[in-house]
Amino acid sequence: MKTLMIDMDNVITNSCFTLFLEEFLNKKLDFNTINVKYRQKVIEGREEEFKSIYEYKNLYENAPLLEGCYETLKKLNEKYDIYIVTSYIWGKDIINPAENLKNKFNYLKEKLPFINPNNYIFAQNKKLMHFDISIDDRLSGLENADLKILFNSWSNNSIKEEDLKKNNIIRVNNWNEIEDLLL
Repeated sequence: MKTLMIDMDNVITNSCFTLFLEEFLNKKLDFNTINVKYRQKVIEGREEEFKSIYEYKNLYENAPLLEGCYETLKKLNEKYDIYIVTSYIWGKDIINPAENLKNKFNYLKEKLPFINPNNYIFAQNKKLMHFDISIDDRLSGLENADLKILFNSWSNNSIKEEDLKKNNIIRVNNWNEIEDLLL
């Protein structure tokens, strides 16, 4: 059976982090128009203040799965060995890593009960692992895969299609496209 690596954030779910940022800054944020690589950049210089309020908040409480994710993953689970590979450590340590790891684990276990928790991998560096197929919203998460699938997100909108083609990367916009591609 082929191995399938799937990133969690911005692929399986959009956490509540943007909501926390908007609450903290008291304004609506559109990351499609804000030129930052990481969302936490919008609070640069105020990290300690943010941390004092949000360090132990659950980023995944009430966060829905992306549309079509559950149904597609359930089907893919019949055909592939699925691994959810996700980071739990935030830059500038603004979210408590131990709490974040626990919250991510519990979220995955509750929302995707058909995926074996032994197949959750919590790691910063996905380059250390090889999978037959990888689905991620960041190019760095695709480096060691035979089939590379970039899940479209605000963080990769600026990557040109010709650059993706040169690197044999397929961009998908939703879980229906993943289903069409892999089933």
